[in-house]
Parts: sequence; structure tokens; C-alpha cells
Amino acid sequence: MKVLRIRALRGPNLWSQHTAIEATIVCNGFENNIVAIPGFESRLRERFPDIALLQPAGHHEAVTIAHVLEFATLGLQVQAGCPITFSHTTLTPDADTYRVIVGYTEEKVGKLAFALAQVLCIAAINDTDFDLTDAIHRLRELNEDIRLGPSTGAIVKAAIARGIPFRRLTEGSLVQFGWGSKQRRIQASESDMTSAVAEAIVQDKELTKALLHAAGIPVPLGREATSVEDAWVAACEIGVPVVIKPKDSNQGKGVTVNLVSAEQVKTAYMIATEISDNVLVERYIPGHDYRMLVVGNKLVAAARRDPPQIIGDGVHSIYELVAQINRDPMRGEGHVSTLTKIHLDEISIAHLAAQGLTAESVPVKGMRVVLRNNANLSTGGTATDVTDDVHPELAARVVAAAKVVGLDICGVDVVCDNVMNSLEEQGGGVIEINAAPGLRMHLQPSFGKGRAVGEAIIDYMFPPGQNARIPVISVTGTNGKTTTTRLIANILEKDNKCAGITSTDGVYVDGQCIDTGDCSGPKSARNILFHPDVDAAVLETARGGLLREGLGFDHCHVAVVTNIGMGDHLGMAYVNTAEELAAVKRIVVQNVTPRIGFAVLNAADPLVASMADYCPGSVIFYARDNHHPVLAMHHAQHKRVIYVKDGCIVAMGERDEYRIPLNEIPLTKNGSINFQIENVMAAVGAGWALGLDWAVIHAGVAGFVSNVQTAPGRFNLFNYRNATLIADYGHNPDAIQALVSAIDNIPSKKRSVVISAAGDRRDEDIRQQTRILGDAFDEVVLYQDQCQRGRADGEVLTLLREGLGSARRTQKISEIFGEALAIDAALSNLQDGELCLILVDQVEQSLGQINQRIALG
Repeated sequence: MKVLRIRALRGPNLWSQHTAIEATIVCNGFENNIVAIPGFESRLRERFPDIALLQPAGHHEAVTIAHVLEFATLGLQVQAGCPITFSHTTLTPDADTYRVIVGYTEEKVGKLAFALAQVLCIAAINDTDFDLTDAIHRLRELNEDIRLGPSTGAIVKAAIARGIPFRRLTEGSLVQFGWGSKQRRIQASESDMTSAVAEAIVQDKELTKALLHAAGIPVPLGREATSVEDAWVAACEIGVPVVIKPKDSNQGKGVTVNLVSAEQVKTAYMIATEISDNVLVERYIPGHDYRMLVVGNKLVAAARRDPPQIIGDGVHSIYELVAQINRDPMRGEGHVSTLTKIHLDEISIAHLAAQGLTAESVPVKGMRVVLRNNANLSTGGTATDVTDDVHPELAARVVAAAKVVGLDICGVDVVCDNVMNSLEEQGGGVIEINAAPGLRMHLQPSFGKGRAVGEAIIDYMFPPGQNARIPVISVTGTNGKTTTTRLIANILEKDNKCAGITSTDGVYVDGQCIDTGDCSGPKSARNILFHPDVDAAVLETARGGLLREGLGFDHCHVAVVTNIGMGDHLGMAYVNTAEELAAVKRIVVQNVTPRIGFAVLNAADPLVASMADYCPGSVIFYARDNHHPVLAMHHAQHKRVIYVKDGCIVAMGERDEYRIPLNEIPLTKNGSINFQIENVMAAVGAGWALGLDWAVIHAGVAGFVSNVQTAPGRFNLFNYRNATLIADYGHNPDAIQALVSAIDNIPSKKRSVVISAAGDRRDEDIRQQTRILGDAFDEVVLYQDQCQRGRADGEVLTLLREGLGSARRTQKISEIFGEALAIDAALSNLQDGELCLILVDQVEQSLGQINQRIALG
């Protein structure tokens, strides 16, 4: 067993709409059927009894070690508490080589599960030890460490239910909701609208109390103490019982309540100073401890918090009874579980001492022992929901308290006998206000029903009807992607949208380049969706990124597929045929927003047209031929089609029709360049799918000028010495054929072409390029590209020359090493009235060289 590669598919992909680990595995001989390994299955089940070695119904193929890795990776995650259901194993075209795909919720957990599955398989083969308990513990511990906590998780879950996209920005609680200009962020339960000033105010408990008191909200009186002695003086001034707490703590840390003696005050003061240098002494308000959650201007939940306690059984000590309680699976460390484990710390020991007890005391049967006075969940307390019982006047006081300090989301701590009366009526008060309040006591209270507090926060951040999405248009295909992407962006800019573009030329926002290079993958797509200025994203989506990592988004509003043709990059990453390439490109169509999204598909390409069956939304077909049968059938069904007729691009809907004359679209050269007409139709379809005004769509395509600035390397036309010079990045047979068809409409005395080929293409694809050119050009200049991509020196040139072996038109063939030298040679020989096509590789450098040559004359 050899693992060739492991990938994390972080978005919708070839196998699933969900995240997954994809591993490429080579099995050796007997590993292709575990039955051939004596005793393997029994040893495997000894080490992992719950493993499910199941093939899909109706399949009876041999179970390989690759399948065992699949089932083990899935099973280990499930045992660790991860809700994973998807897995798949498939044989590649290479002998004994498989791809194993298993879903994950946390990438690091998925990768660790796969690594542990490998260890399990090796142990079963070699009959060595495998510690299943330790493996599951490691997975569970890692998952608990990195997954979202209950508060943030509840908000994310509510966003998902609303169809709002999200992305974790860190391994902590910082999460972005939405895309582009509609994005919002949270940190735990704090929103990006939470005021830093308000947060600073509530961290100062004395200041908070002073502001609330000034606003007429009941609060316990008190002051800051400067020493142990001063703390007792303050207690005497206020009147016992008192509360002592750090001035700037949270989660009940260092808080001791109901203190009546100098010794108690002294002990509590020393405990508080371990948390903060500033200590408060306040009047103790008798009653229950309530947490009120305010979101926006509403009280959305309320819970009574009770301190941790045990009930004696006359047999076990307090220490033993606490240990029994902590074995409850609902209790965990910190905030990851519904309840927190109880710790017998110095505050608990001091509270027990005040009752004449120690941790070793054995309380009589039925005796209730309170372990500490403060009732925070973080110290092991419990919560009872009382939301429906809160008196309107009390609720109004709590909301007013939040407004006084300026927090949009906060937890207001109230002490009173009950919540069914106003604070004033029962002598209660607000004792504290907390930013970033914990939500778990409201989500899963110990008693009573849970409250939809995550939904309340999402509804506050995104009023109902908003899903925080900007229009996303994904453009894929073999050729024309970059030009179509730029055309769509130009249409959006005419609609006063700030368009973000990703393409093989770079990343652009509102026309400004913010990144360079080939940026047609998921990383660049996510970066655009991060950008706070972007109103609409137009994302060129290449096969490499789809295979490597999946999509950079969950759904797109519009998927545009320009063509598949004979394909490109075939023979790479187990994609060997145009049909297999179409299955990869189809991913964008499969992830169109259900019902309301559109796929804009080239009806003239059968592989593209067949993608319509996979679209969960609607389809717009386009083709130059208005009689194309796919178009005719689609229109007969009262669906949208785009075609060319009477010198116009015609968009025909169920009841309406719109026309754009080709002579008003500069890119098409008065309708003479067919592949540019198809690019324009695709862009028009995208604008139509987005519901843009037709005047905007018309202006967008009419106002688009293709030059080295707007579309570098995409049929850039120059005049040099009264000769026609064309620079293009065409690098596959379909692109070459389209260029030849376009050039056939340009008169010339003689034609020459400068060409190389990418070494990572198949031999036949390289030969086919010059077969096409040999029938269309008088002179061919072959050059060796800067990077041979795994080919031996001169190998690409040999293949290109072989393609010219039966050329019907080419009379002269030259070979030059170096793109710049080849361009110089071709331009030096160019005469008045001739035409030269330069198929550039290093686009920026070559275009710069051409411009410089033209400037010199």
C-alpha cells in the first residue's frame, strides 16, 4: 500500500457537494482483494469491531485495501462523534491505483483519521497492535479543540438554515457570513457592530454600575477596595452581606457572594486579587441569579442559573459525588459541552468550610450541598429557562441597560426573587453586563426548552429576506473563458456594480489589478468573495482548481460553460477524454443555486448541451445557428435561447425578444469573428440570467474594447508596416481552429504563424495544432517554449514538425529556440499586406516586445 497524494477538497467537487479528503492509493498484488490476505479481515475486526466493510447494493467487486482505508477513515470519524456519511472508492485508469474519498467536518480531523486508518490497515496486515481507544480519543480531542463552540456553532447553524454562506477566518470563533459588500462577521457571539467602547465600559464593573444607576436602573451599591482592611471597611459601610469580585473579570472568576464576616471578606478579597488588581465590594442582593440575553433591542432569552450542588447519599464523600456528576457525558471542560465539569477549587472549599464541611465530608442521604454561591455555567452551574415568565417591565429595564452601555448583543445578569415582577417591586438589581455572552444556557438549558438564540442573532444581523449573497457568476469551458469573464464584468460595471474578477490573467476589483498570475482557482475565488467592496463576482473556473480543491463557493447564481470541444489538458489527473473533462467542468452547473439560478450553455457543443440535465436551476442555451435543434426544442418549451439572425444577437424569451446588432459590438469585428460572437452571447446570457436591464447589457457588450489592457493575449490586433499582426494565447486544437476560422475573414497576401506548444499536452494534441495550421499558413515559425513541462529538449519541436508532415499550404518551416527571437524573426520578414499570427506563451513579455517593435516602426 502506497499513498501517492492526499488532497483536501474544501468545496463542492467531482464526488460530492461537501468537503472531503481525497487520497490516491496504489495497492500491491494481494492488497487488491483482502480475501487473498490470510486472516486479514478477522484481525481487522479484532482491532476495529465496528468497521463496516460494505459495498453499495448490487456491487460484488473485491474489497481492496483502498476500500478498507475508506471504511476505516469514515468509521473512525463517526466513532469520534463527527457527523460524516459520505465515502467512495474508485479505480483509476492506472493499474492497481485507486482514489479514496471520505467526507470530513474538520479538515485536520479528516486527515488524522486517514493517517490512523493507514496505521490500522498495516497493523491488521502485519498482526501488530492498534490502540482503537487511543485513536478515537485523539480524534475526539482534536475535533473538540478545533470545532466551533456551542455559541458560535448555533449562530453558524442558523445562518446555514437561512442559506447564508459562512467561512471560518481562524481556527477560533471568528466567522464571516456572506460575501463581498454584503458580508458581516462575528467573534463568538459578538457582532462586527459591537462597539469596542461599549465593551471597554462593561469590563469596568464600577463604571457600568455608575452609568446604570444614573439611568435609574437598579444596581447594588458598592465601591472599590484598596486592601484587605479596606475591603472590610467597605463592607461595613455598605452593610453585610456583601459580594466581592474582580473589577474586570468574566465567567464568575474570583467572585464570592453572601459574605458576612471579616474572615470571609479577607479570604474573598485575596481570591479576587488573583484575577485582578482592582477589587469591588458590593451590597449582596438576595435572590436567584438570572441571565437575560439582549439582541438588538429585544430580550430574546432568559435563564435562571443555579450554583453547582450535590445531593448526599450517606455513602459517598462530596469529592466522590462531584466525580459522579462529572461523569455525565453532557459535562465537559470549558464551553464545548452543554454543561461544564465541577471543580472543587479554593472558592468551593471556602464555601464548604462556611457550612462546616470539607471535600471529604459524607453528607446524609437527601442532604443538598451547594458547592459555591455564584451560579455561572462555567463553574459547573445549571440553567433553567424562564423566558416566557419575564415581566414586561423587567424586560424593558434589561433592554434599557444594554442601551445605556451601548452593546448590541449582551448578557445582562440580574438578581431578584423571580422574573414575574419588576425589579423595583422586589428589590432586585442588575449586577453585571457581559459582552460576547455565552449562549449554551439558552440553547440547551438543564431544565425547560431551548431558545433559538442563534436565529435571533442572525435575524438581527441579516433581516429576514436577506441571504448576504452577492451575484456569483462562474465561467468555465475549454476556450473563451477569460474574454467572457471580462465581458460579463463590463456589463456589471455598466449597472454600477463593483465587479470582482478572477481569471488566468489575475484578480481585478473595479478594474484595478490586485493580484497577478493564473488566478482561476478556488483560492482566488474565495479572496474575491472576501473583498468588502465587491458587489458581484465573476469567477473564471479552471479544471485544475476544480480537481485540486473543488469550488471556492457553495452555489453560483449563474454558471457559464463556453465549450468543451476536443478538450484540453487531457491525460492529466486521470482526465483522459473530453467526456471526462466535461464531467469536471459540469461541477459548476451542478452547483447553480436551486430554482432561481441559471446555467448558460453552448448548445452547439454536445458535451456542454448535455449538462442541462444536471442543472438544479433554469437553462439558457445559445448558438450562432438559430435552427440548431437543441435551441429549437428549448424555445418550443418556452425557455430562453440566444442566437444570431439578420446581423444581430437575438435573445428570445417566452414572450419577449431583444436584439443587439453585431456591428455595434466591436469585439466581433462586424460579426466576422465567430468565436467572439459566441463569447458575447455567453456574456449576454449571464446578464439576462441576472435580470439586468437590456439597455445595460447592450451597453456592456457595445462598450467593451478588446486590447492588450482589457484582454491581453486574446486576439489582440495590431497594424505593423501595413501588415496585420495578431497575438493570441491559443494553446489547444479547438482554439487554433477558431483562430484559423477568424483569420479566413481577414484578407492577406501571405500568412505566417509563430507557434510552440505546452509540453504537458498529449503528443497527439501537439501534432494536431500544427496539422490545422499547416493547411492555413504559408510559413510556420516553430519555437521552443521557456518551460518544457517535463519534455526533453527539442521534443516539442519534433512533435510540431511531425504535425506539419502533410501540410497542404505551408511552404516554409523555421525552428528557433526562444520566444522573443522567434517573434523578432517573424516581424523582420513581415511585408505590406501580409498577416502574422503569433501564438504567445509568455503573454506579458511578448506583448511588450510587440508594442516596442511597433513603436520603433
